[in-house]
Amino acid sequence: MRYIALVDGSEGAYGVVFPDLPGCVAMGGTLDEAMVVASEALGDWINTVEANGGSVPAARTGEQIRADAEVMEALMEGAFFIAVSAVRTTGKPVRANLSLDGGVVTAIDAAAQRRGVTRSAMVEILARQQLPELA
Repeated sequence: MRYIALVDGSEGAYGVVFPDLPGCVAMGGTLDEAMVVASEALGDWINTVEANGGSVPAARTGEQIRADAEVMEALMEGAFFIAVSAVRTTGKPVRANLSLDGGVVTAIDAAAQRRGVTRSAMVEILARQQLPELA
């Protein structure tokens, strides 16, 4: 599930809003951080709405969003569009069998040890960081 978001701000304080999803916002100190946090916020927003019995609005196209007067004003003030994929946390682990290069596994294990997490947790952290960029 992907939604168009508006990003504005500058180094140290980027804000992300979703014109289709009232109240779904995110912030980050860097653009990359804002994109990762936006994906998490989107997933959390969808989970919360559905858990409360609500329905999630359909995503509008970029052209439809651009026709919105408030969005057009934000774009004229320097905001820009990004497409954000929802990474929804279910709380249910799923076993996945992965084949990776031995050197990559060594690097993952070293990074996991530095963070004090398991290999599986480290792979999830890395995936969450990259999924928004692959949207």
